[in-house]
Amino acid sequence: MQEGNFLASLLPLIVLFAIFYFLVIRPQQKQQKQHAAMIAALEKGDKIITSGGLICEVVKPEDDFIKVKLNDDVIVRISRDFVARKIEA
Repeated sequence: MQEGNFLASLLPLIVLFAIFYFLVIRPQQKQQKQHAAMIAALEKGDKIITSGGLICEVVKPEDDFIKVKLNDDVIVRISRDFVARKIEA
């Protein structure tokens, strides 16, 4: 009799965790995978927006950094961690 009460009291927690997983954790993991794939696929000439809001053009993707062109004269290196998104033409 007490095992039934224990399972009945534990059931709402299990249901709550399942709802939390499917509404929050799983979509966030999917978004992280898409973002990592986008960063790995960056090529010369792609336009990106950094997490600081700079719009720049990729000059040379490297292992940990990406060389980007801010304007005709300025080329800088930024960490791959700070690429927010790619601008689609």
